[in-house]
Amino acid sequence: MSRRWFAIVAGFTIPGVVIAVWWVVSALKLLPVSQLPSPEMVVLALFDMAQRGWLAQDIAISAQRVVIGFLGGATLGLIFGAVVGLSRKGDLFLAPTLGAIRAVPSLAWIPLLLIWLKIGEDSKITLIAIGAFFPVYTTVASALRHVDKQLVEAARAFGHTGLRLFATVQLPAIIPSVVSGLRLALAQAWLFLVAAELIASSMGLGFRLIDSQNNGRVDRIFLVIILLAILGKATDALIGIFERWVQRRLA
Repeated sequence: MSRRWFAIVAGFTIPGVVIAVWWVVSALKLLPVSQLPSPEMVVLALFDMAQRGWLAQDIAISAQRVVIGFLGGATLGLIFGAVVGLSRKGDLFLAPTLGAIRAVPSLAWIPLLLIWLKIGEDSKITLIAIGAFFPVYTTVASALRHVDKQLVEAARAFGHTGLRLFATVQLPAIIPSVVSGLRLALAQAWLFLVAAELIASSMGLGFRLIDSQNNGRVDRIFLVIILLAILGKATDALIGIFERWVQRRLA
């Protein structure tokens, strides 16, 4: 078996064990259905939501919100991280304030965003962007502070300054940190999405969670949680593809 296939099989081992244990526990009725629906019930809930048109709608709207918010937040995080990491004045003026804002819990933003931006896409996407901003900002700023100074000085000796120095020397040097920040930002984007949709939404996976809770549909709650896990892993895999593409371009 090749290493690639071994990695795939290893990755599915724990989910497979969890599903098997879940099936045994539900088949033996060790827990009531109101707390632990069977895998068959969750699959039936999947088909039911698909037939009603809810499944595609919820996935599409949630994915759209995450993508827009993630791209906006990550872009701003890269810009501010570069300013703080490269500029002493930027560090002195911006880092303390951004550090304080970073400590604000996600749910604390929701009342303010609803007052400012109302119940609509703008408030949800802004909240997701806030969640995606800080992992990228933190990792980029920290990585830039630790770029090899001798490498930077050598580049300056060859006439590289400003944006050219950043694009050709400093940014390639911090690519691993940037990718790590993007992965954390994407995970945060999904977390902040659910926070936004739980409170102020009429569609999306977060809304479906609270709607299923109100209607006592534990099978749909399990389904949405599984979908969020799959979507989160799929989008993380896209970041991995982007990382390999960048490494090939810089090689």
